[in-house]
Amino acid sequence: MFSRIAVAIALSAYCLCAVEAQAEEQNFPQASVDYFAAMDDGVRLTPDEVRGRNTWLIWMLNFIPQIGVALLISVWFTSTRLRIKAVGVWRALFFLPNLLMPAVVASLFFGLFSFYGPVNQFMVRAGFLQEAMHYLQNATITRGLVIFIQWWMWFGQTVIIVIAGMTSIPIPLYEAAMVDGATSTQMFRRITLPLLKPILIYIFVTSLVGGMQMFDIPFLLTDGRGSPSSSIMTNNILMYMKFASSKGHIGAASAVGVLVFIMTCICALGIFYLLREKDSTSNNKPKSRLFNNLNRKK
Repeated sequence: MFSRIAVAIALSAYCLCAVEAQAEEQNFPQASVDYFAAMDDGVRLTPDEVRGRNTWLIWMLNFIPQIGVALLISVWFTSTRLRIKAVGVWRALFFLPNLLMPAVVASLFFGLFSFYGPVNQFMVRAGFLQEAMHYLQNATITRGLVIFIQWWMWFGQTVIIVIAGMTSIPIPLYEAAMVDGATSTQMFRRITLPLLKPILIYIFVTSLVGGMQMFDIPFLLTDGRGSPSSSIMTNNILMYMKFASSKGHIGAASAVGVLVFIMTCICALGIFYLLREKDSTSNNKPKSRLFNNLNRKK
């Protein structure tokens, strides 16, 4: 694991050096090219401007319902008592939004929630609103819309992965638990979740990486600057804005990229640590006690 992390750090350093070399060839100002003269960029990259809070908030508010709904639907589809029909059709329908291009999804929801869109027409004609409103100019509604889009696009893939993990669990384990009088909740907590731990680690880490790289939906849904009121300004949008600036703040853009990389690595390592296998450490204790007792008898 540590060797892979070292390789990733080396590749990131190489990419940063390549970006700086390209910037120097294009004759950008030296103050914006030099990444290590970064106190100038560091002053601009305050926590409020980096918008790490927005990135974390949007990711967590779409990932927690995503994993919860995925576990619930997977339990229903794999249950021998419910015996839901056409499971393959339902899985295809859930996975279908993931096949759509983000640009198409952003254009679809922009048209639905625009001032003259069908949502406004329905709300006014049904009497829920007296007059049409600008949904995408409301910070709370826009952020909630981005959260829903991210959940809607990715929960189908999570459902398929969790179902694959549940179907690989041996059925005799559940039969033995039922013979012992275990309830459905106890079997889920004691059998399903522990055996799904490798699958859950994969889902957590890949979702974390994707959440920290969130760019397309927030960028395309409004004006490309995280409006309104920077409510959907993510780290990658800020990095793009710094890099595409007319002043050429390449050092600031590189600093944002490094911050995203560090946050992702720390959180991924934390996930691996918290969800690590603890059986080996717990099994060593009784063995050591047994050997100590044998040595005392000798």
